[in-house]
Amino acid sequence: MLKAVETVLDDDQAMEPIVIDLNGKASYADFMVIASGRNARHLGAMTTHLEEQLKAAGSTKVRVEGKSIGDWVLIDGGDVVIHLFRPDIRRQYALEKMWGMEVPAGIGEELAASA
Repeated sequence: MLKAVETVLDDDQAMEPIVIDLNGKASYADFMVIASGRNARHLGAMTTHLEEQLKAAGSTKVRVEGKSIGDWVLIDGGDVVIHLFRPDIRRQYALEKMWGMEVPAGIGEELAASA
């Protein structure tokens, strides 16, 4: 399932995707994927493609939250949980830090510099 997610994110040109191995750290999933999209439309397209691919890969209960807002989309694919963010929102929440990782350099900074 993780490979299918990575393929969709690569094909859809997701920004700075990272994979966090949750084995032994959390019971709700095996992996967490965090990535950014350029804008709400980009997040919506990636979400639709991920939903389709997860269902095709055998996930029977794909749940999605936040798609209509387009800032932060959470996709529960069972074994894989995916967080898709607009860059400025990703920098604000910095989920990577919860897992001892660094937020990729430059995420959200280009928007802050233009404000």
